[in-house]
Order: sequence, then structure tokens, then C-alpha cells
Amino acid sequence: MDPKTLRYSKTHEWASLSGDVVTVGISSFAADQLQDITFIKLPAAGDDVAADRSFGEIETVKAVSDLYSPVSGTVAEVNQPAADNPDLIKNAPFGDGWLVKVRVAPGSTLNHLQSYDDYQKQVASEAH
Repeated sequence: MDPKTLRYSKTHEWASLSGDVVTVGISSFAADQLQDITFIKLPAAGDDVAADRSFGEIETVKAVSDLYSPVSGTVAEVNQPAADNPDLIKNAPFGDGWLVKVRVAPGSTLNHLQSYDDYQKQVASEAH
């Protein structure tokens, strides 16, 4: 996926809407900050998730961080290969390293999330 066409949450998750399914992952900035990812806990298909609420965890050698859903809906698919091999998240956060696909209500948008340019400003302010 082209990072410039995605929408971003303030907690570094990205979202891409196609029909009524939103693909969710973490940004390359977040993946770089996490360094050595050792474990990832994701919800199961069929689980409900809520916008701005934790839907899983990502563990590194040093810390455990919550993953926050940018949308509300029902988990349609989980990226089990990424859960089994967290290096995918680190090496391809916008490709094979996506986390979950969430079915949202018809007519849902991602307008509440940041554009790529706005997200870049947030990242620049956090990098200092």
C-alpha cells in the first residue's frame, strides 16, 4: 500500500478503506520505534473492536504496547502470518505486515483520521 494514500491515528496505526472493510496496520515510524518485536497479540475474526480502544498488544524486548483500532466494527480477518512472524510487521508495515481487517458500517469513512501530511508533522514533532 502507498503510505501517502492511507489515513493515520495519533497512536501510529494506519487505515485503508475498501468498500466496507478497513485494513489496519502500524506505521513504519512505529515499527522503527519498537525495534525488536518478539510477540503480537491480535483479536480473533468475529471479535468486535471499537475506535480508539485497544484491540491487541505488541511486545518488544523492552516493553508491551497496546494497539488501538482506528475504527469500530467486527474483525473480518487477522493476519496470522504477521502474528506468527513479527518481522513482517517490522520489514513491511505497509505490505505483508498489516494486522487486521475490520468490517465497518456501510457508509463509514476515515475522515476522522489524519492525512499522510498531517501524520508526518506529528512524527516530526515526536522525533525531537
